[in-house]
This record gives sequence, C-alpha cells and structure tokens, in this order.
Amino acid sequence: MTQSSPSLLMEDASYTPDPHRWRLLGLLIVVLFMSLIDVGIVNVAVPSIQEGLGASDAEIQWVLAGYALTFGVGLVTSGRAGDIYGRGPLFIIGIIVFTASSVACGLAQSALLLNIGRAVQGVGSCLIAPQVVGMIQQHFRGTERGRAFGIFGAAAAASFVVGPLTGGYIIMVAGVETGWRWTFLINLPIGILATFLAWRWLPRPLWTPRDPDANAERSLDPVGALLLGFAVLCVMLPFVEGRGAALVWLSLPLGLGLFAVWVWWEKRRKRLGLQPMVDLAIFKVKSFSNGTLMISLFFASNTGIWVLVALYLQSGLGHTAFASGSVGIPGSILSSLAALWGGKVVNTRGRAVVLGGMYLAALGIALSILVVWLRSQGLASEWFLWGSLGVLGIGQGFVVSPNQTLTLDEVPVRYAGSSGGIMQTGQRIGATVGISILTATAFASYHATNDWSQAFIAGLVVALIITLAATAVAYIDQRQRLQKPTPMTH
Repeated sequence: MTQSSPSLLMEDASYTPDPHRWRLLGLLIVVLFMSLIDVGIVNVAVPSIQEGLGASDAEIQWVLAGYALTFGVGLVTSGRAGDIYGRGPLFIIGIIVFTASSVACGLAQSALLLNIGRAVQGVGSCLIAPQVVGMIQQHFRGTERGRAFGIFGAAAAASFVVGPLTGGYIIMVAGVETGWRWTFLINLPIGILATFLAWRWLPRPLWTPRDPDANAERSLDPVGALLLGFAVLCVMLPFVEGRGAALVWLSLPLGLGLFAVWVWWEKRRKRLGLQPMVDLAIFKVKSFSNGTLMISLFFASNTGIWVLVALYLQSGLGHTAFASGSVGIPGSILSSLAALWGGKVVNTRGRAVVLGGMYLAALGIALSILVVWLRSQGLASEWFLWGSLGVLGIGQGFVVSPNQTLTLDEVPVRYAGSSGGIMQTGQRIGATVGISILTATAFASYHATNDWSQAFIAGLVVALIITLAATAVAYIDQRQRLQKPTPMTH
C-alpha cells in the first residue's frame, strides 16, 4: 500500500474502533441494498407501469430519467452536508425520504405523480449513498476497511440479480396491471425497520460534525452547491432524456461552462478564507483523482453492456425479459464473490487487484464479441454468454470495491462524504454517458445493417475501447503510487 498523507496519519492516530462497527455496516448494507434493488425492480416493471397507468413512451422515459437526474445531481452536496452536520441525521432523513416516496409511487394515480415520486426517490438515494461511503471510511481502517468495501461491492453486485428477479416475481404474482405498485410498496416495511434500527444503532459521533471547530467549517456553500448541481444536471440531461431533441444538447456545453464557474467559485472561497463546498486540493491526491477518473470510465464502458445484452436477446432473438435477465445471474454471483475476495487482499496487493479485474473485464467483453459472432455463423449458442459475461462479472468485482478502497485511502476522513460524493457522481455521469454512447452505436449499426448481431458487436467494441482507456489510467496510478503522494493542504 502507499504511504499515507500527514493529515490521514493524524486521524489514524486518534482513531478508536467502535465495538459495534460491524453491526453498523450490516445496517448500512441493508439500506444500500434496498435502494439498489429498486433500480432493477423498476426496470423490469416499466411495461407493467405503462399498461397500468396508460402512460406514453415519453412519460415512461422519465420514470427512469427523473430518478437518475435527482440522484446524480445531489451526491456531492449530500456528502458535504454529512461531513458538516453529521452523517447519521442525513442517513436517516434519506431512508425516510426514500421510503415515503416509494409509497407515493406505489399509490400514484397518474404518470405525472409517479414521476414526481421517482424524482423524490432519487433525492432519498442521493442522501443515503454518500453517507454509507463516509461512515465506512470513518469507522473502518486498514484491512477492515477493505473488507467493508468488499461487502459493499458484493451487495451492489447481488442487487443486480435480486432486483429484476424480485420485480418479475412480484408482477407475476400480483398481475401485470397492478403488480408494479407492489414493487414500490415493498420498500415500506424495510424502510420502517431500517429507520428504527438506525435511530437505535448509529453511534452518537455520527450525529455531530466531524470537524466543528470553526463556523467557516460549517458552511455548506449554497452557491457552490447550486452551481455544481446545475452543472451535473445540464451534463446528464441530454444523455438521459433520450428523445433526440437537438435543443436539449445545448445543455451539454452549458453544463461544462457551469463546471468551470464552479471551480472558480470554490477557489475564490478558499482564497477568502471560507470553507468551500469541495476542497479542490483533494484532486492533488493523485490516488483520488486517478481512481475517480478510472472508475468513471469503467462505469461508462460496463454499465451499458447489460442494456446491449437485453436489446440483443429480446429485440434481436425474441427471448423474454426474464430469460435475458437470467444471463446476468452467473456474472453477478461471481462479481459478489470477487468483490469479497478483492476487499480482503486489496490492502496487500493494491492496484494489482484492480488491474487484474480490468484484464478480466476486457477479456469478458472480447469473449462476448466472439460468442455473438460465432452464433451469427451458426457455430455457437447465445447462451454461451453466460460464461463470457461471468468472466466480465469477476472483473467488475475486482475493480469496483477495491478501487473504492484505494481511491479513498489517502483522503482525510473529514472529507469522506464529499469525496465519496464526487466519486459516485463520476460513476453516475460515466454510466449515463456510457449507456447513451453504447446504445446509440448499437442502434446506428442496426439501422445500417438490420442485424442485431452486428449492432451488439459494434456496441461491445466501443465498450472494450473505453475499458482499455480505464486500464491505462489504472497503470498510471500504479506507477504514481510508487512515488510520495501529494498531501492535501489546509
């Protein structure tokens, strides 16, 4: 592992392990799992929602897009708020908001009300996610932190299977027209129990600011929060809106301009002696900046692959949604196991774990290309994708949670929430942009060839190129980790 920065060494010197930290981790994972499986459940429930509410295609698009936007926009602000005002209250508020909005979604009588509820659900999720990362960062050190993030990654991978299967089962039992309502209402008992346990179990230090020494430290920087929120919104909007309106794409350069204004504003606040929303000095911690860029690229390449799989198997080969969803089961199981193992060894093997995962991810994509090509020649079955996507799943497990440990390793705990929010925002932007690019490539190829095999291969080639770019960043980080890291300035 790399040498720690001075600020982190001082925090480690004062670190006292909480005797109930593993119980706390269990609670965090349950809440995180609830929010993650909801994504898969809703994806499966979309046809049922459209039939039950008589929603238009545009309205259905916003069932997914509204959640993605509000979730991505507020991550950094939520993380910073947890750093300042205490992660416990923000975590509980997030559970309550997510649970209440789930009930509102389940009872919605129109597509408009459902979309409002979904947007509020995204707010609840963005309140939860950075606090989970921040609390793991705060309450675990060394090998234990790697194990904790390994469990975190395993839960995330498992949600990929559990979500669609749960949604499909609920709709099968409750019926197509009303079954979608129960996919939201199922969150009510889980949310109530989680809120009660959080109130009882969260250690009291989580209820107070991490660094309450000065009033300046307690400033949330509302101008910075608004600038960053609108910047993320403008960048993500054309990629999630998905209806091809040319005017919408004007928001992309606007978003990039707002990012530049936000950077100027944050630097100005620091020059004036005020605490910025995000101390940009964390980007001088090379492991953090490299890890954030790498995982953003990795999400851009890998998240869209599963959308391509669904398009190929359902639109191309006529399989059911349940059958196409089953192709991801081996990969998700293997990803969970790989995440657990990677979390145990990342502190001793470092970036080599992530690089190994990158190799396997690239191999899994290449094998999937081979399977689809052989199938188009009548030499293989599409179900060989179980194996190739299984290799991809192992790679994803070795990359995501170990990278989280390495990326946050040298970031002082006082910035755990905001830095975790930045990393998760990069993941959300990467995933959103990646899905758009990969599906656009596939559709363009399909319109040109009228062949879903060619379309799937074209999309996977783009995914492979982006994965190789992420691998290059991981190599750069490994080399820089042999040098002395640049500590944050305060």
